[in-house]
Amino acid sequence: MGEYLHDHPVTPRTDAEKQSVVNRLKRVEGQVRGIQKMVEEDRYCVDILVQISAINSALKKVGFSIAERHTKHCVSDAVQSGQGDEAIEELMEVMKQFSK
Repeated sequence: MGEYLHDHPVTPRTDAEKQSVVNRLKRVEGQVRGIQKMVEEDRYCVDILVQISAINSALKKVGFSIAERHTKHCVSDAVQSGQGDEAIEELMEVMKQFSK
């Protein structure tokens, strides 16, 4: 388990898909820098915690987007080629990390 998909051809992300994910990650990166500045400026703890919560939410959205694409392309292809059980198991294991 876990190695199965790495040996199979995947549908490459389109340039638009890549740019969308990169843009989201750049926004998160900016938010993290903002929190660093808030800490350096001794800002109110609750304000910092609210920003951390927003970053967690933004990262989960990016993760969900990538998981959705993975399901629609990689897992779907694996199911059609008779290797769906392995692909589904791999996906479920990684999705458990999102619930922690």
